[in-house]
Amino acid sequence: MRMTVQSIHFNADKKLLNLIEKKVKKLDTFCDRVINGLVYLRLEKADDSANKITEIKLNLPGSTLFVKEQCRSFEEATDLAVETMCKQLKKHNRRIKNHVKEPAKEVISTLVQEQEY
Repeated sequence: MRMTVQSIHFNADKKLLNLIEKKVKKLDTFCDRVINGLVYLRLEKADDSANKITEIKLNLPGSTLFVKEQCRSFEEATDLAVETMCKQLKKHNRRIKNHVKEPAKEVISTLVQEQEY
């Protein structure tokens, strides 16, 4: 999977970028059909200390998954975003698996009905 990390309104250091790439690469274990991924790191101008935002966008064949998390640090926001994206990928895989099975059941039932005549 090709991964692009962009920091908006600040310059991210190499240590943070390496940590994020390492965590996001773990998403490959849940779905091998990911075309590419984008990670946006954004600083929001707010009085609150939880002004760090991590957004992850994964492009899959036929769909796009998106997660946005806001926390006190980019590391914490990335952890939450990766965890949420894992859940979305698992749900997406279940949908794809069930989508393939349902039409097959219909075809089998029509073939059985035709054979009975």
